[in-house]
Amino acid sequence: MEVNNSDGGSPESPATENMTTTSHHHFGDLNGSDDAISITVIESMKEDYGLFVWPCSVILAEYVWQHRSRFAGVSVVEHDVSLQLGAGTSLPGLVAAKVGADVILTDDSDRLEVLDNMRKVCELNNIKCQVMGLTWGVWDKSIYSLRPQIILGADVLYDSSAFDNLFATVKFLLEKSPGSVFITSYHNRSGHHLIEFLMVKWGLKSVKLIDGFSFLPSWKANGLSGNIQLVEIGLSDVGKK
Repeated sequence: MEVNNSDGGSPESPATENMTTTSHHHFGDLNGSDDAISITVIESMKEDYGLFVWPCSVILAEYVWQHRSRFAGVSVVEHDVSLQLGAGTSLPGLVAAKVGADVILTDDSDRLEVLDNMRKVCELNNIKCQVMGLTWGVWDKSIYSLRPQIILGADVLYDSSAFDNLFATVKFLLEKSPGSVFITSYHNRSGHHLIEFLMVKWGLKSVKLIDGFSFLPSWKANGLSGNIQLVEIGLSDVGKK
């Protein structure tokens, strides 16, 4: 996947000895409207590890921004790019926090470097978010404390061998919060049939499915590529209790 290090054209900072850099992501009028925001993300370029802002994160973050009135004052859990190398930038969750959501940023419990990077990025942007370890399919103490109204996940539909764990966890969280939804952006690599099958299996349904590029400003879309979908998922009628 292509890396977008500076959506909006802001220059990157020079790479340091430990191969880290920062990228700057802008939302709203580039001419500086009153409600425009900017998020700075710490990215790691180490060969054996990655913390990148992938195109799916940019698209999901833009969706959050454009629907910011929906996110103001609600509880949000984000699990960002958990199923591949290159995780933990949490751009969509950071935007949600900026527009007034009560956000918990999560990634796999054993990814301590990722979780630490989340905390640093929150401090860098003066954003208050809770950071916690959460592993799809693992029913530990942390998951029982969560009652999100919206779950965000950028590019979590990546490794098909982990889809069952993902959808099982999503269903569990949606059942705990009636009316809640899971919003995710993903590269459509092999069609929707497997995802659709697993949603039926776990009592879920697609509420909304849109082309990820259909709502991007042209200056952002020009820097990204791929077949990226954004889907909103809720409990199906048979899945509701």
